[in-house]
Amino acid sequence: MAAGLRAVRRWGLMAAAPGLAFTRSAFVVKKANNAQPNWLGVGLAFSTSAALWAFLIKQHNEDVMEYERRKQERGHKCAGCS
Repeated sequence: MAAGLRAVRRWGLMAAAPGLAFTRSAFVVKKANNAQPNWLGVGLAFSTSAALWAFLIKQHNEDVMEYERRKQERGHKCAGCS
């Protein structure tokens, strides 16, 4: 029983005051170093954005071509095709 109580105290498993329970964070916040940006992250962000825009424009052009093709098919009214 005494060993269990010591473990509870050691690992801080006892109920603490609500304000003091989470005063220490597991994450360390560092000050941003603007003199040396993360170029890998910058390049990845811009290349992802460029790739998405290229895909969007390509898809738009394909959709416009399909729209024009279907519009021509609807307007085609000859006696030999019907």
